[in-house]
Amino acid sequence: MHEVSIVADFIVAIKKELEKYDVVSVKEVTLVIGKLNNLGTEQMEFAYEIMSKDSILEGSKLVIEEEDITVKCEECGYEGPVKNMDLGEDSHLQIPILSCPLCSSAVTTTAGRSCCVKSIDIEEAS
Repeated sequence: MHEVSIVADFIVAIKKELEKYDVVSVKEVTLVIGKLNNLGTEQMEFAYEIMSKDSILEGSKLVIEEEDITVKCEECGYEGPVKNMDLGEDSHLQIPILSCPLCSSAVTTTAGRSCCVKSIDIEEAS
């Protein structure tokens, strides 16, 4: 469950950034997580709730924005989403195929790897 260590790193970085301001409370933290990171949203939300207790982040809302996977093909010029290998009705998983959906050549990933803090909504002292 690497979500816990990722959330722990986010919390450390957020607290360090908040030291620059006279923060009364944190209302919301927004993360951007690329689908290639294969991180569970529910696990991250649970870890955030537990690890933010007794800190300036306690009670703040964690918003996770998923970043879709997109690629670029140097061979045919395709730029866009990948195709997914569907594992059937009984599966909730889809595996991205990281080759060009048009010509099957190797591609460069242009989105889907992000793992960052997008914004922190705070209330500052007057």
